[in-house]
Amino acid sequence: MNREGGRRMPVWEIVLRYVLLLAVLALTVGPFLWQLSTSLKGPHEDIFSSPPSFLPDDPTLGNYSRVAETIPVWDYALNSLKVALANVLTNCVGAALAGYALARLRYRGRRAATLAFILAMLVPVEGIIIAQFTTMRDLGLNNTLVGVLLPLSVSALNVLLMRNAFLNLPYEIEEAAFVDGANVWQRFVRIALPSVKGTLAVVAIFAFMGAWDDFLWPLIVLSDPQNFTLTIGLNYLHGTFANDERLVAAGTIIAVMPLIVLFACLQRYFFRGVGEGAVKG
Repeated sequence: MNREGGRRMPVWEIVLRYVLLLAVLALTVGPFLWQLSTSLKGPHEDIFSSPPSFLPDDPTLGNYSRVAETIPVWDYALNSLKVALANVLTNCVGAALAGYALARLRYRGRRAATLAFILAMLVPVEGIIIAQFTTMRDLGLNNTLVGVLLPLSVSALNVLLMRNAFLNLPYEIEEAAFVDGANVWQRFVRIALPSVKGTLAVVAIFAFMGAWDDFLWPLIVLSDPQNFTLTIGLNYLHGTFANDERLVAAGTIIAVMPLIVLFACLQRYFFRGVGEGAVKG
């Protein structure tokens, strides 16, 4: 293994890098694999044995069916999917439009608008959640999936990602389109937007994960069990069946799998989009 300058890397440095990589891998992937193993263990297996047994002696999918028998997990998952997909749509559209306006259009107050989005990222959710709740109540959207979606519909982080992606595009391309008679919407749809597909994938992943994993806001705004999202519904497994870790593990895997599938499908665009939306110096 060589350095960037062509010099050969010392053996001890190579070993140290691989040890650190394996440590990070164990810390990130290890808990998920342990939950997966626990969810596949039968009712007679000791999940607290010492030393711990990682592989199940008699793998079974019965814990997953028991989760569905205990709570309407698929109804909760459908509610979460509705909110997450709508959140992806609103964030991709809203962040792309706002990001393009901040990056390409010339108008008075553009820098102040950019600063407002930056400051919005610094405000903790807990500091504005009461105001959000009263707003949803006044709009009559409490205990609805629309009320869950609305505060998440456009993220300041996603707007800034799209802004930086548009800033990295050469101005000459749009100038040539302007000379050919293309208006703002045509330049946005036909030139700018196709060039930042990777960043749009990043925004889609962030939006889906944020809506799918959100727990605090749905817990506050929802009261009817029929409208519960998956994170709220799985909380019943901890309360009623706190001693059965197999059910909790199976519910956790059910909640995590859509995120893994989404990232697996969009990973190529994700890593390309990280470069497109890099912060400009």
